[in-house]
Amino acid sequence: MRTNAKAAVVREVGGPFIVEEVNLDEPRADEVLIKVAASGICHTDVVCRDQWFPVPLPVVLGHEGSGVVQAVGSDVTLVQPGDRVVMSMASCRVCENCRTSPPGYCAKHYDLNFGGRRPDGSATLCSGDEPLNGHFFAQSSFATHAIATQHNVVKVPTDVPLNILGPLGCGIQTGAGSVMNSLKVEAGSSIAIFGTGAVGLSAVMAAQVVGCTKIIGIDVHADRLSLALELGATDVVHAGENNPVTTILELTEGRGVDYSLETTAVPAVARQAVEILAVLGTCGLIGVPPSGTELTFDFHSVLFGRFVRGIIGGDARAQLFIPKLIDLWSQGRFPFDRLIKTYQLNEINEAVQDAESGKTIKPVIEMPG
Repeated sequence: MRTNAKAAVVREVGGPFIVEEVNLDEPRADEVLIKVAASGICHTDVVCRDQWFPVPLPVVLGHEGSGVVQAVGSDVTLVQPGDRVVMSMASCRVCENCRTSPPGYCAKHYDLNFGGRRPDGSATLCSGDEPLNGHFFAQSSFATHAIATQHNVVKVPTDVPLNILGPLGCGIQTGAGSVMNSLKVEAGSSIAIFGTGAVGLSAVMAAQVVGCTKIIGIDVHADRLSLALELGATDVVHAGENNPVTTILELTEGRGVDYSLETTAVPAVARQAVEILAVLGTCGLIGVPPSGTELTFDFHSVLFGRFVRGIIGGDARAQLFIPKLIDLWSQGRFPFDRLIKTYQLNEINEAVQDAESGKTIKPVIEMPG
């Protein structure tokens, strides 16, 4: 039996999110039906709306969903109705990359997360007789209900507010995981984080958790830099008033930092993130630019043993990493809820606008009913 739901549908490039009545397919053997409590808005949702990634339209986006399992398919063993869950990304689980690496590097990552349909080409939702593209990150959680798979949902405790947990499935996980998993930042080391939005501030908090002794936040928003200091940064640089490269080299007595993270997807900023590395330092690239964007840097800036690498999803295995982040939050060591402002589903366009302007760090859409 199909499930009636409300969903925010994007019907044209750069167009508004339109809340419509939709119908969801019943879950197949390995799928679960989720009653969505809330869903974070991530930069990836916005760039897909704008077709930086050519997700087929019309589409229901949303990939930081949290909610309660309503029904499960016949082969589902990992969760059951009534379980509270966070949804994360999809992977095939059988390719060589999936067997040896975190799920973000699945050989079928793009098709499974951005293709708009199930792997067999079927739609998970429709508007009347019109099939809609969905299955975005195997969830499409800008809706009151979502179809996910048992392997991209993570069971979470009952004593944690469900409406704050969705962003752990992508943005928060990416920032924290980039520090803890991807770069494997050591206690006593130094790191510069370019961009102190939700991803960057999550990295700041994670850097403090692992014991970094110099944590430098770089941004053009003074209020975000102030928050970075509250969340663990030892130093901040206002990039609109100071040259980040010169300032960071001064802060490190000319040595540079052991690690840097670039979250803005601005090529000129990414170059700075490489230029301030110490010899044998590593820069992680997280930001998502339009397809075809090129990055240039001085050949000699990497010739002497510096490293540059891309990072997907913080190299996290969600079923293991999200519970760790929740434990850190419960201990008061990872207060990611301070980044969140909630909106209602009918306020989704306002929430996106606030995210794009920098007014809100991490908007979360709460679902009706």
